[in-house]
Amino acid sequence: MKNQLQDFPLHIKISFHKIIEQYKQQVEKEQSSIAKNYLQEVLKYVTSFPKLEEGIEDPDDLYKYKDAIRILLDDLFPSILSNNEIKAATVPFHSIIFNSSNRFRKILANAGDDFELIIRNIDEDMFYIYGCILILNQHYGYDIDFSRPLYYDIPDENGILKHYRIALNADFIEIEPGENAIDITEEDVDLLIQNIEDAELWKKKFPPHSWNFKGFTIVNLIDVTIDDAISELKTTLLHKETSNQDELLKFQEIFQSIFRIPDIRVGFTVFNKRDMVFERMDNKAANSFILNKELVNDCKTGICEASFRKLIEEQNYFSIANIDEYAKKTSNNLLSQNLIKNGVKSCILAPIANDTSLLGVLEIVSPRKNELNSINAIKLDDILPYIVTSVERNRSEFENRVKAVIQSECTSIHPSVLWIFEKEAKRFIKDLDEDGLASFKDIAFKDIYPLYGQIDIVGSSEARNCAIQKDLMHQLDLIETIIDKAYQIEELPIYDQVRFRITEFKEDLDDNLNASSEQKVFNLLQREVNPLMDHLSNQSGELHELVVEYQKQLNPETGVVYNHRKHYDETVQRINRTMARFLDKKQVAAQKIYPHYFERYKTDGVDHNMYIGASLTNNKPFNSVYLYNLRLWQLGTMCEMENKFYQLQRSTPIQLDAASLILVFNSTLSIRYRMDEKKFDVDGTYNARYEIIKKRIDKAFIKNTEERITQKGKIAIIYSQSSDEREYLRYIKYLQTKKYLGEEVELLELEDVQGVIGLRAIRVNILYHPDENSTDKTITYDGLVDYLTK
Repeated sequence: MKNQLQDFPLHIKISFHKIIEQYKQQVEKEQSSIAKNYLQEVLKYVTSFPKLEEGIEDPDDLYKYKDAIRILLDDLFPSILSNNEIKAATVPFHSIIFNSSNRFRKILANAGDDFELIIRNIDEDMFYIYGCILILNQHYGYDIDFSRPLYYDIPDENGILKHYRIALNADFIEIEPGENAIDITEEDVDLLIQNIEDAELWKKKFPPHSWNFKGFTIVNLIDVTIDDAISELKTTLLHKETSNQDELLKFQEIFQSIFRIPDIRVGFTVFNKRDMVFERMDNKAANSFILNKELVNDCKTGICEASFRKLIEEQNYFSIANIDEYAKKTSNNLLSQNLIKNGVKSCILAPIANDTSLLGVLEIVSPRKNELNSINAIKLDDILPYIVTSVERNRSEFENRVKAVIQSECTSIHPSVLWIFEKEAKRFIKDLDEDGLASFKDIAFKDIYPLYGQIDIVGSSEARNCAIQKDLMHQLDLIETIIDKAYQIEELPIYDQVRFRITEFKEDLDDNLNASSEQKVFNLLQREVNPLMDHLSNQSGELHELVVEYQKQLNPETGVVYNHRKHYDETVQRINRTMARFLDKKQVAAQKIYPHYFERYKTDGVDHNMYIGASLTNNKPFNSVYLYNLRLWQLGTMCEMENKFYQLQRSTPIQLDAASLILVFNSTLSIRYRMDEKKFDVDGTYNARYEIIKKRIDKAFIKNTEERITQKGKIAIIYSQSSDEREYLRYIKYLQTKKYLGEEVELLELEDVQGVIGLRAIRVNILYHPDENSTDKTITYDGLVDYLTK
């Protein structure tokens, strides 16, 4: 038959035989002569249309019998309710609708000629399976519950999508096996109900058109637009990405359905009780009609007195049915101005509040007056509790994110060891709940292998002092120029005395810069120069310009020139930030080798500690191969960081050099979390030797020389055991093939430093890639210097 799904287990005939049979039985029992005569006349009339009882296969033929069908179904479709009920005769799981009520026809007409009536969220496979279950229940007498809410989504004349729940009456159907029907056994049913998604299995047991359907069903639609919108609203609010653009539009569409206004707009403004201000949501795409384009606004000036009282003090709706009239009465306050700027003619401002305080304001606005008012604001009563819950949840999640950032950025509880802190915290809470007393036990890990590395800025103190010296000299030169000009205009002895003092300071600075040099210059400026500048500024136009130009170059906080130091500080900060981020990014891959504790520090460069061992993990087997992998990863990463360091130099204000080292510690040690310092540290006197080496090693000299072990363009690997030397020589050979390291390999002994003796080192030159996008071309440090100075 036409319009029937090609793959469907039922061969369908639309028949009214069951209702005709019921009428015949009712004639025999009917006592009222009027009713009996009516039924007899109906039965006499329908005998003229034998197809109604035999069954109609072509739905196009329904039109021929529409009057006869209407008369036959008059008791089921009373005309007096036709304008109220949304009702029609149909075939199950098909879009064949006939004998529909006036209201049903009007709804479909408003939807448009090209609208297709489709049940929501059911695909063709599920239609087929539902048809099979209908056979099992109707013919075999099973009671398989396949009921679920079914919906039609139908747009109205304004384009607003309305939602109708489907209620189906299947009293007038009959299902019988056809020629190709397969008899279904109990074992078949057991198999089928365990494989609801296996459409091919169902089709095998119920071949297409193998069963005969005879009859019709009655469908009743119930308008559940508001209920469905509230349900969809809850789903939207529960969505973790509610703040993105798509979800915000969906949120707006839901309110359009609830208020039946196609161009309604929705906004939200956060209320900050502590500062008594309105704030924009973190999401930039979210509207705020109270704030318009502002980020923050004082709540007492941002809204009128009446809205302040309603929203903040009473936590009640504030509706404005006519914005233009409201603006006249309130002398165009900021709220009315912002609403008018956004083309708003009526609005509802709804407080989002919990039991303790106002969280924010939901803004619903319309471009027409009176569409939103105090009457339809009542619709929000059923909605706001869900929004309040969502706002509270989002606020809680945001606070948790803040705490997570603080933990990540401000403490040393690394994710790899978080499990033991969580375990101890749970024990702490349990003890506290049971006894009212609890203490957080020390957390320590034994038999841990340490790894340490650093990339340090070479001569950072000298570079900083040089920048300070240049700035001070430049400032004294500027002052000297102004004083010389002033002396030309007016030969006062005080000018000559200040000029003498400046020359004296410049000579001292030129010789050397010590810890007190900057303070001495600062005192000179405060006591002698600055008071003089106010006087000189008023002496002549030329002097005034010189003084203004001088003051422009001063740091407003310190009163001294801050050019070269600024360049130095910016370069160091950028290097440290880039190195730290790069190392953090590389750590993601390193953690996959084997979970380990990691921490890094930014000074004049970046230092890092890693600890690896079985006790650090939660029941994960440990093998030395993981340690070897991590050591190789560390060496390769340090080479990459050196490259990153110099690639960054092309865009920094000044050029600096780096020197890198790795400390290899062959024995295991214990580490303990220091609660007072909020960090891990080595535990015990013996293990303290490791910390001593770390602090002193970068200042160590090669034995019997005045040469530091750390050198720019090279990486130093410090160790004490011959096995470590053999291990790292293998790594170096491998990284040479990868063009990370060069051929200049040195085996060196280190001078003994206080508390540390017998250390040795491998020093090898690093190969650099001037172009980070091309790793084929490599150069040594000398070539790199030439490249950067071009």
